[in-house]
Order: sequence, then structure tokens, then C-alpha cells
Amino acid sequence: MELISPTVIIILGCVALLILIKWKNLREPPCIRGWIPWIGAGFEFGKAPLEFVEKARIKYGPIFTVFAMGIRMTFVTEEEGVNVFLKSKDVDFELAVQNPVYRTASIPKNIFLKLHEKLYIVMKGKIGAFNLYQFTEQLSEGLHGQLENLGAHGTMDLNNLVRHLLYPVTVNALFKKGLFPTNEKKIREFHQHFQVYDEGFEYASQIPEYLLRNWSKSKRWLLAFLEKNIPEIKTHKSTKDNSMTLMQALLDIIEMESDKQNGPKYGLLLLWASLTNAVSVAFWTFTFVLSHPNIHKTIMEGISSVFGAAGKDKIEVSEDDLKKLPLIQWCVLETIRLRAPGVIARKVLKPVKILNYTVPPGDLLMLSPFWLHRNPKYFPEPELFKPERWKKAKLEKYAFLDYFLAFGSGKYQCPGRWLALLEIQICIILIFYKYDCSLLDPVPKQSSLHSVGVQQPEEQCRMVFNQRK
Repeated sequence: MELISPTVIIILGCVALLILIKWKNLREPPCIRGWIPWIGAGFEFGKAPLEFVEKARIKYGPIFTVFAMGIRMTFVTEEEGVNVFLKSKDVDFELAVQNPVYRTASIPKNIFLKLHEKLYIVMKGKIGAFNLYQFTEQLSEGLHGQLENLGAHGTMDLNNLVRHLLYPVTVNALFKKGLFPTNEKKIREFHQHFQVYDEGFEYASQIPEYLLRNWSKSKRWLLAFLEKNIPEIKTHKSTKDNSMTLMQALLDIIEMESDKQNGPKYGLLLLWASLTNAVSVAFWTFTFVLSHPNIHKTIMEGISSVFGAAGKDKIEVSEDDLKKLPLIQWCVLETIRLRAPGVIARKVLKPVKILNYTVPPGDLLMLSPFWLHRNPKYFPEPELFKPERWKKAKLEKYAFLDYFLAFGSGKYQCPGRWLALLEIQICIILIFYKYDCSLLDPVPKQSSLHSVGVQQPEEQCRMVFNQRK
């Protein structure tokens, strides 16, 4: 029997080593598959996605994959994975959201990919930090008009109260002054259909529309409402400075670069993006402030020092006024930290290495701002409402705290973030200036059912308001 030569042994050893190295480089994260083909872990994940993610992190470590509804979602929860999510050129935002955008707003994928960057640049310019001065007067005036409808005193579900304030003010500011219905029946219709659309948005982003009959009906109603009003939106002229609204500027590009029928679809997307999270953040900010008496007292003292003690005058809140009341902005940002979106996504284009794993192309790389904001390494005492932690942020330079990712990050960070913050701050100031407020109910728990957008309350929370004298 012939002995194997040393040369052959060395060659075989090298081959084995190369195979081992390649296997290590291609090792994928642990995968939670479930037992039903295609559906995978969809049922378990869908019951309570935020709880599912945290339990999986504890069990499998800082990176793991969930297979659900035919989609591989790889979650990253620690610094190295977060950095890849934010900085890698091998992951893509547009490709991650094109399917949900098509399902929820019927915008064709090719049109979305063609127009997204152009529309984003317009939005960033029209409603970015350096153009906020254009909105302060209109927002103040609109909110005063809505506050008059509340009367001198009353009790309302806080979520409904915020909706009645912010829906018309936001629509009129971004689309066209006077666009929001003034007829009581039409107002109720708008609220009903938008709430159905909003509540079903996450499910509709994942499953066929024909399975969601009520949601589809409300979507069609909103599209018809926008389609009917597009001609008036296009011809509307500001009585003060002849400037274009955001929707007018977007329509110019949409109709130049694609079919006119896409105008209402983009309008629907703008409607959802501008209303749903702003309303939720305002709701939670009121509940947190009113359930912390010392913070509420300090805010009231600040408002009185800037605008006077009584709430009878129709004040206009300027950017300079807001700079004198930093605690209000800190409260809004701390609220967003605690009620941040469950997940944000990127599409993996090429294999990316994270820790000892390789995430394959085609996966959705997922990051949870909600859980990242609860990591004590980045936010000490993460479960506490501590607005003072925002003293360290360089907000005057339009920079948030490190690892605060509620608005996303990088090239396509939410373009409306500073306008939303402005609107919510003005809303809080005007309500507290005019009314003495208190909660009738405890601060509700957040719902565990959703992973898209700001977290929703599980139950109602009523607020009592009485005009200040």
C-alpha cells in the first residue's frame, strides 16, 4: 500500500482550510422559521412584533433572522449591526419600501424608484429646518381656530382631541388652505376613513388589498377626495407671498415625470406620513407631561413668562419663542424616544458581514428604534421619562442624541421631522396657554400589535380642560 505523499497532504489541508474559511464567511445568522411553509413565523411575529423581537434577541443574540410571509428579515440590535445598517452602501432604503408603498398607495414600483429622490429633495427644501418660519403663523392661526371649537371647558378622549386639532391644520398647511372639510358630516367622514386607513396601514403593507375590504373602501374614499381636489390644489395661490404649498411643488414634478393619475396616490402617502405620527406623538407628549406634575408646572411657568399668565389672547408662536421654552421640545423628543417606531428597514444588495455572520442579498435588514432607545448603554435609565437628557443634544445645530433613530438616518432621513416637531410644540403651547388641563385616566399602555410608526395606546385617555382666567 502506497503512502500519501506529504505534498498531497499539504494540498488537501489547504483546500480544507479554504472551505472552512469560506463556510465561516458565509455563515448566516440564526433563523426563526416557524413550521408552516411560506408563512413561517408570521403568526407568532404578527401577534406582538415588538415582544417577539426582544425575546428573539435574548435567545439568539444581537443578530438573528425571522422568516415570515415569504420574507427574510434580519434584525440587528447592537452597535456593529447598527453601523452597517446606517452606513453600508450594500443596503438600500428605496428597495426596502417600494413594495409597501405600492400596496398602501398604489404607486407603481418603477414610478416610485424614478421619482423618490427628486420628490425627497423638494420636501427637504420646502419643509426643512431653514424654512420653518414660513409655517409658524399659519399653524398658530389654524390651531386657534380649532381651539375656539372646543369652547371654554370640556372633557374629551385625548386622542380624538388631538386629531380634531391637527388633522385640519396639517392638511391646510401642506395641501391648500381651506382644503380640509368644514361641514360636520364631511369632517366625520374624513376622520372615519383616515382612521380606518391608518389602523390597517401596516397589515395592508404586507397582504393583498382584497383581503382588507373596509381598509380598501377607506383608501378609495381618500383617493377620491384627493382626486376631486387636485385641480384646486394646483391653482391655489397664497394670499400673502404667492408661495407654493408642498403638495403643489410635488405635483409639478409628479405630472411632469409621470401620469397625472399618480398625483392623488402621492397625496395619500403625504397625508398618512404627515398625520399619523404627529397625532400619536402629540397624544403621548400630553399624557407624559400631565402625569409628571413638576414638569407640567415648569412648562406652565415658562409659557407664562413668555406669553403672559392668562390665556385670552390669540398669540402667535415664533421660532424665537420656542427657543425660550426648550423644555417643551425636550419633552416631545423624549416622548418620541419612548414611543419610537418598532422597525425600520433596508434591502440587502450584496452579502454584508456583521459580527461572525454574513447576511445574504435579498434579506431585509431590520433595525428597531423602539428597542435601541431602551438600551441603557445609549440611554441611561431608558424606561424613565427624562426630558433633561436632551440638554446634551446639539439641537441648535439640528442634531439629535447619538443612537436616536426615530426619524431614520442618513440620506433619506424623514424630511418632515422639524416641521412635525414645530407643529407639536405650537399645539402644546396654545393648549396649555388657553386651558388648565388634567388627565381623568392613567397613562395607557402602548399597544404591542404594531411595528410601523409611533406606538399606539391600548385604551383611551380622557383629558379635562377649563379655560384659564
